[in-house]
Amino acid sequence: MNFKTIFKSLKHKDVLKRVFIVLGLIVIYRFLAHVPVPLGEPTTFQEAVQNLITKSDFGSFLNLISGGGLTAFSILLVGLSPYITSSIVVQLVTKAIPRLEELSKDGETGRRKINQWTRILTVPLAIVQSAAYIFILYQSVISANTALTYTPTTADWLLSITAMVAGSVILMWFGELITEQGIGNGISMLIFASIISQLPTTLASLGAALFDTSSGSLSLFGWLNLPVNPVIFWIVVGFALALLLVIYFLVKLNEAQRVITINYAKRVHGNSAYGGIKSILPLKLIAAGVVPVIFATAFLSLPALIGQLIQTINPDGTFGNTLITLFTAPSASNFSTLYPNGITAQWFFYPAVYFVLVVLFTYFYTSIIFNTKEIADNLQKQGAFIEGVRPGNQTAEYLGKTINRLNLFGALALGLIAMLPFLTDYVSIVISGMPIGLSLSGTGLLIVVTVALENLRQLNSRALMATYDEYK
Repeated sequence: MNFKTIFKSLKHKDVLKRVFIVLGLIVIYRFLAHVPVPLGEPTTFQEAVQNLITKSDFGSFLNLISGGGLTAFSILLVGLSPYITSSIVVQLVTKAIPRLEELSKDGETGRRKINQWTRILTVPLAIVQSAAYIFILYQSVISANTALTYTPTTADWLLSITAMVAGSVILMWFGELITEQGIGNGISMLIFASIISQLPTTLASLGAALFDTSSGSLSLFGWLNLPVNPVIFWIVVGFALALLLVIYFLVKLNEAQRVITINYAKRVHGNSAYGGIKSILPLKLIAAGVVPVIFATAFLSLPALIGQLIQTINPDGTFGNTLITLFTAPSASNFSTLYPNGITAQWFFYPAVYFVLVVLFTYFYTSIIFNTKEIADNLQKQGAFIEGVRPGNQTAEYLGKTINRLNLFGALALGLIAMLPFLTDYVSIVISGMPIGLSLSGTGLLIVVTVALENLRQLNSRALMATYDEYK
């Protein structure tokens, strides 16, 4: 990564324009995250949201990718969840139906049609999720015996749902506009901005606890007292070191790749010889990036949402409560409620399913973005081959075996990284009887590191294109 080239490219109007467009869209997005849903008393519903998040983890991922839009009861309440769900459904259907799979291979035209279907499917999913969240929140306010100064009319419900659907569609549009600028994936960048936007609040809370010296201050060798809480200080130091170690491991894992040498056949045309050169085909250890983690988390958030909806409609039923219990991530906020007798077999259900989904989505998404048959055909058309491997089907089989071996280690590594917060919680429960409460920070950290590296890589490529004439 050449940061000197990146900074030099900012002198070019085109690169500067693209950067400002991306920053402007992110600023508008963060502004919209604080625009409340037009449903009478936003403050009352904000309190209901806080209560729901405390009782159940069904909205934690939604709150994460909406940058606090859920807790703020904003028009971005459903956020990018409908678009992510739509992407999963369309890609699954594309793999299941041969005609659609052929269409996906039909160059740019086919991809545009599939993307259009993904956008169309996002709208009904956003309507269903918006209606479900509004209904759950309203029923929660009623069940909590909170006095409402008015009863929402049908027009109020329609206006609120329309505002939330519009917010979700606007986010999808913003993501595509950012992607068009060529300096990063738009959806990933919005999720990145959402996670980073919650960092100041976390640091403020940590700072308040760190400088709370009511229980004493830190003494250094008996001759200097620092105005910090000694226990919190050493906890912060320990977590800072662990954080640096995890980030280092994540960067290495994200950058790891297998390099395959490609040979080009030598051709003679008249008195000139062409080809006879070598190139490389890099295969990333985790070609799917952070997408499997996002897909797995979004997929796991839906059963708990359905369970919450069922329980709201039928409080006496057991099915909704079972869904909520099984698909709620163990955390410090719900551990004492869900596990009054300590760790049971149920505690391992959510982490185990999460791990399996991350591994499966890694294989699934890699098979979509890395088509070995198409790559083998392209190499054959260009007169290129892998040494010791015949062009065509044998090349496709060789690439398939290679990427599967890489995927095995990459998927397991990605799953273990996603499991780190749960493993930390498990150790904390064994030692102190309570989890440390980092169940979502591992996912957030993984998304931040992976998206940051990918965006820097694309920005560096754009910078090289802009400054190419200067190296002649």
